[in-house]
Amino acid sequence: MGVDYISYAYAAAVAVGGVVGYVKAGSVPSLGAGLLFGSVLGFGAYQLSGDPNNYYVSLGTSAVLGGVMGMRFINSGKFMPPGLIAVMSLAMVARLGARAAGLTNSKVE
Repeated sequence: MGVDYISYAYAAAVAVGGVVGYVKAGSVPSLGAGLLFGSVLGFGAYQLSGDPNNYYVSLGTSAVLGGVMGMRFINSGKFMPPGLIAVMSLAMVARLGARAAGLTNSKVE
């Protein structure tokens, strides 16, 4: 059982994105959402590092974040930051969905 660096990097990117949104635009909702989602994703990465079968928190959070940020991207037309976070989230959903469907060999029996 190795450390899931990809999930930790994704969690850190979401949290840092919230902080950057606050610093650049003074957006308290960005700060709150970034830190909340980043923390939940960090917990999910911790769970994945301990047991690759324990992907539910990360998969659910990534799906919600991908949907919310995807809608923000569609409505605003701005790639940064909603488009980037949506793409990263959908990549994580694909990665974890493949694991859930048994398409990767990272499941532990």
